[in-house]
Amino acid sequence: MKTEIIPAAEIELALGVLKNGGIVAFPTDTVYGLGALASDNAAIESIYAAKDRPIEKAIPVLVGELDDIKSIADVTRIPDMALRFAARFWPGPLTCIIVKNPLLPLAISATSTVAVRIPDNFDARALLRAAGPMAVTSANISGQPSPSTAQEVYDQLKGRIPLILDGGRTPGGIPSTLVDCTGEKPIILRDGPISLSALTAVL
Repeated sequence: MKTEIIPAAEIELALGVLKNGGIVAFPTDTVYGLGALASDNAAIESIYAAKDRPIEKAIPVLVGELDDIKSIADVTRIPDMALRFAARFWPGPLTCIIVKNPLLPLAISATSTVAVRIPDNFDARALLRAAGPMAVTSANISGQPSPSTAQEVYDQLKGRIPLILDGGRTPGGIPSTLVDCTGEKPIILRDGPISLSALTAVL
């Protein structure tokens, strides 16, 4: 497979790849991500293959707008807590775990929940607004460093993926705060830039 690098602003080719069941690497507000349409089980499975990622690891979903959460969540069980967090911290480094839409592909998560956030990156949000919700994880071979440039993605995944959107160097840094919103109180599962005290202040 030939791996092509194009400017991140030129998303039409990326949309074509995604709609034809392919996967695309692109910049986010942390590192470069590797994504597929959240509705495409086979494409999501190909993310695992490209990364040599253990199949039991769930893949988060990125969305471009808060309204998009309705298509990936069980709409009868979206916690008010999660909506408050989203209104305050999205786009940004907060990932919320909610009960997933039962129609979501099993490849995203084998459990009843899904992790979701809006990244604070112009290029990522432009792609997500055009493509819709995407299953996205870091664009690296599992266990290898997460890439901050398109060239670093290419060095690891050339021949494994068809397309990389080059949006320059990403800031890297620590991953987003991961918070479980499915219970009565928020539970932080991974520490990140947003603290528990900041979350509880919103509530």
